[in-house]
Amino acid sequence: MRSLRTLTITTGLLFLAAGAAADPVVAPGYRLETFSKPGSAFSGLSRDRETLLVTDLSSGRLYRREADGELVAFGPVFPHGLDVIGDPTGPYRVVPVGDAFVVAQGWTPVDAGEGPLDHALVAIGDDGNTHVISSDFWNPFDFAVVNGTYYVIDSARNSVERMQTDGRRQTLMIFRRLKQETTALQQLSPTEFSEGKDYEVDAVPTGIILRDGRIHVALFGGFPFLDGAGKVVSVPETGGATQPQVDVEGLNAPVAITFDTDGGVLVLEHGRYDQKEGFLKGSGRLLKLDKATSARQILLDGLTRPVSILVWDERRLVVSELAGNLHFLTREPEP
Repeated sequence: MRSLRTLTITTGLLFLAAGAAADPVVAPGYRLETFSKPGSAFSGLSRDRETLLVTDLSSGRLYRREADGELVAFGPVFPHGLDVIGDPTGPYRVVPVGDAFVVAQGWTPVDAGEGPLDHALVAIGDDGNTHVISSDFWNPFDFAVVNGTYYVIDSARNSVERMQTDGRRQTLMIFRRLKQETTALQQLSPTEFSEGKDYEVDAVPTGIILRDGRIHVALFGGFPFLDGAGKVVSVPETGGATQPQVDVEGLNAPVAITFDTDGGVLVLEHGRYDQKEGFLKGSGRLLKLDKATSARQILLDGLTRPVSILVWDERRLVVSELAGNLHFLTREPEP
């Protein structure tokens, strides 16, 4: 384990067994356990050997979750607070890269002045010191690392950026705005959205993963976050002028994407949106998709504003929620 100075956090931790009234609904053949830290806003997930890494937007901290279930903070306190629409911003994700940890840090909170770590990809060395790889982003929400090269989602630029360790950046793809159906918009607000007009929203890329020479990206879709407006698309790893291939449509604000050990596509839906209430409680879902048949299985339902999905091994998955929950989903052995 790296020698970064750590701080053990034990206050306020709860462990909720599956079956409690507030638990999400799990698919048959799976077991669910939930770890909760009230007041936290858990975001990015990754694995460092046998340790789970998680970021907390409410405190700006990076945590290790040890085998005994305790959260151990490491590294600096990153800038954190609320963004212009009232959502938490801070360290979106931390990933071990060689002997360092690399953090995707969100844009500047509305009540703070801009600092050197804002809207940046930041490396934390073994000595605990930080090094800004690049702050030439607007809102780097997620990233993947392949052979020392970073593929960064800039949600505010609607782009995928390829970044070298020396800070050189190349824009691989800028996503076009997504057209919205007029009928759906009229149902949302008949006075605001008139018949016969075309309406478009920002694509808002969120999750990213590279597989088989392609970059797979979840497109969240911008306000008013219509049901079924989200997509998963893919482009060649080399980028270029090729238009994205639509792999999955009809999603509700997809926020993360990955592949399980069987090659199945896992998509995490942030949820359904209501103009008065925001993202509805219990409307988030974890889906498994069969690309060959387009069949969809709901592995975990009833989530509230989930953010990240991590495949731990062939049986276990982890999902984070902004409510300070970590959901551990385990596939039961075959009888």
